[in-house]
Amino acid sequence: MVAQLESPNTNSTVTLPHSVEGLVQVFTSSHRNFFTSVMAQALRIAGQGTSVLVVQFLKGGINQGHDKPIQLGQNLDWIRCDLPRCIDTPHLDEAENQALQRLWQQTQNVVYEGKYSLVVLDELSLAINFGLIPEADVLAFLAKRPPHIDIILTGPEMPKSLLDVADQITEIRRSHRP
Repeated sequence: MVAQLESPNTNSTVTLPHSVEGLVQVFTSSHRNFFTSVMAQALRIAGQGTSVLVVQFLKGGINQGHDKPIQLGQNLDWIRCDLPRCIDTPHLDEAENQALQRLWQQTQNVVYEGKYSLVVLDELSLAINFGLIPEADVLAFLAKRPPHIDIILTGPEMPKSLLDVADQITEIRRSHRP
């Protein structure tokens, strides 16, 4: 978990003795009930004054899209794909695929601009595994992002190539049996 004391893109007179390097964190699990933990981390960091973006690639149903983010406080933007439903299959019609691609492109653009210090890419592994976002594009995105930006990737069955570039991997497992 990283909460930067000072974002490099702010107009501040505080000078850190060295640059702060952003981390790539992965949260993965065979079950899909760990988003609350990731969202709590995002809210905590936003509450400390750091700009946060949460992107949910496969969630829809609320007529949101990248141009209508939900703002939680002054430092956290939360966007979902502009779809009438949640994606649970790799089979999308053309309009759904275009909405997902617009969200992925917009996410890349705002990260490259350096607008956010923490970016959560929720269920990205499922979008990759469904063949909706190419794994190679995600790797290129991570390599090209500004160095101070922390990225959190979530989802089950995270591709090995993303695990290999991660600075931290959190695997959530159930500790009891029903």
